[in-house]
Amino acid sequence: MAQEKIIISRCGTFLMPKSKEIKILNQLNFHNQIAAAEDENGWLHIDNQYKPIYTERYKRTFGFYFERAAVTDFSNRCFHINTLGKRCYSQNYAWCGNFQENFCTVRDFENKYFHIDLQGNRIYSENYLYVGDFKEGFACVKTVKGWKHIDSKGIDLNGSYFVDLGVFHKNIATAKDNHGWFHINKQGKELYVQRYSVLEPFYNGFALVERNTEKYILTESGNELFKL
Repeated sequence: MAQEKIIISRCGTFLMPKSKEIKILNQLNFHNQIAAAEDENGWLHIDNQYKPIYTERYKRTFGFYFERAAVTDFSNRCFHINTLGKRCYSQNYAWCGNFQENFCTVRDFENKYFHIDLQGNRIYSENYLYVGDFKEGFACVKTVKGWKHIDSKGIDLNGSYFVDLGVFHKNIATAKDNHGWFHINKQGKELYVQRYSVLEPFYNGFALVERNTEKYILTESGNELFKL
């Protein structure tokens, strides 16, 4: 069955003929022709013929990224498995994210966040209050001093801290200080002086922003092109 022919219904089950091997109760979208699914015994992964790719069952499974999927076992231990259903490393976590740009966010059982590589190794020694996914080589991390960007070695990008922070998209990130949201470059410098209550990343040179419940289209130089 071709992957593009598979249709997921609004309730999470599929509309195509079901597997004769298992009864699927719930299903997520396919990633690389593999989907996380639930049967009467728990969560697992199935191929695009709706056949289990391993025999184990979990409390929860998620999609494959970089041939690794996050799973939660029935003891609430989280880790990653490969497409053969085998563990990728021996460590257990309280929570695991998905691999992005060869790295993954995890939370240990003391609620400390950090990143691991494809082999399950920490990529730096620091612990953070929260960490996000890597994008364009950098990730947002939360410290007691605020949010900052780090690179894949855990090194600060520019030494700047913010009240809140977004990832880089085409070398520009969203950031928030005590006065509101704005956009910054990789040096941590603002692109313009005004602040907004809500804003989006730039999309091909323009961003949707909001101030005083009014929405504007903003240029990268900070010019409010027009009001919606």
